[in-house]
Amino acid sequence: MAALRARTVLLTGSNRGIGLELVKQLLGGPRPPTWIFATCRDPEGPRAQELRDLASRHPNLVLVKLDVANPSAIADAAKIVEGKLNGVGLNLLINNAGIYAQVSLETVDSDEMIRTYKTNAVGPLLMAQAALNMLTKCQALTYGEAGILCVALHPGWVKTDMGTQEADLTVDTSVRGLLSVLPVLSEKHSGNLLNWEGKVIPW
Repeated sequence: MAALRARTVLLTGSNRGIGLELVKQLLGGPRPPTWIFATCRDPEGPRAQELRDLASRHPNLVLVKLDVANPSAIADAAKIVEGKLNGVGLNLLINNAGIYAQVSLETVDSDEMIRTYKTNAVGPLLMAQAALNMLTKCQALTYGEAGILCVALHPGWVKTDMGTQEADLTVDTSVRGLLSVLPVLSEKHSGNLLNWEGKVIPW
C-alpha cells in the first residue's frame, strides 16, 4: 500500500466509526502527518473519550469542536486550525461527518429532513466548497486549475452505528482501503466517485 504523504490533515466527524479509525490509522502510519485536526461536535463529551485518549498520547493530534451544519462553528474552527498551521495550509480535508436517521418516507418529518440535509450536504459544501455527488463534479472543474483535487470516496457498507452490524465491511478494512486510494489519486480522478477499493462508481 502506498504511504499517504499529507503533512496536514483535517477530518470531520472523527470521534467514532470511520472517522475515528481514520485518525488511528493516520497516526499509526509510516509517515504520520505533522498535524491531524480531528473535529467533532463535542470533543469534551463521553462519545469522544477514545479520541481524547489518542490526543493525550500524540502531540500532533489536535481536537477541534465543529458542527459542520453551523457556519459560525466552521469559522471558529478555521481560526483554530489557521493558528496552528501558521500559514502552511492544509494538504488534505476529509469530509466524513454525517448523520443517518432510521426513518421511512411515512415517518420522516420536515425537521429531520432539514437536519440531515444541512449536515450531509450543506456541511461539506461549507467546509470545502465541494459537496456530494454532482456538486463534487462541478467543483472539480472549478478547482482543477489550482491543483486541488475534489473526489468523493464511498467507504462501502461498514459495521458502524450508521451502517449496522449486518454490514459487509469492518471499519478497519474500509479505512485501510480508503487510505490506500488517497495516495494514488491524480487529476484524472478529479470529480469522480470512487469506492473504497479505488474503483469508479458511475454518477
